[in-house]
Amino acid sequence: MPTLSFKPKKITKKLTAHLQSRASDVIMSRFGLTSDAKQKTLEEIGKKYSITRERVRQIEEAALSLIKKSAAFKGEQAVFEEIKQLMHSLGSIVAEHELLNHISKDKETQNHINFYLVLGDTFKRHREDEHFHTRWSVDDELAEKVHASLRKLYASLSDEDLIPETEMIKKFFEHIKYISDQYRNEEIAKRWL
Repeated sequence: MPTLSFKPKKITKKLTAHLQSRASDVIMSRFGLTSDAKQKTLEEIGKKYSITRERVRQIEEAALSLIKKSAAFKGEQAVFEEIKQLMHSLGSIVAEHELLNHISKDKETQNHINFYLVLGDTFKRHREDEHFHTRWSVDDELAEKVHASLRKLYASLSDEDLIPETEMIKKFFEHIKYISDQYRNEEIAKRWL
């Protein structure tokens, strides 16, 4: 279990300190950065302020943009770098639930980390689809190779195939050529599979 060198609540407080109260409340509510760790919907927040969901979304977008332009954001780049390095150690493309659980079992802490993933320019979110869970990556080229290789591997299997894990990993590595040796280990392969 990795221990973070930073306190998520403190960092979030710094990053949101310059926001006006409504914008701050929208961010805290949307990302579940409150003590109850409940992520509120656009509709729930809209009702609170008697505004439309679209207006809440606009406030959220504007607040995220303001944070990214702030001195506080620039001053906390080490936090984003630490998360990026952690993701590299996990294989550079990681299922969202696995990444958040790896960092902490605490829902509120997970919500703070998710907030940083959304804010950080180096992190790319891939929505869940018919083939993959929601996942985050820090290397577009590698992410594409992993996605393509997993699709090829899946296409080469029939539903009846019962293949031992070690054989599956071996087959996967046959499909994913030209990746750096740092990613050629069983732990990362299992995470990707």
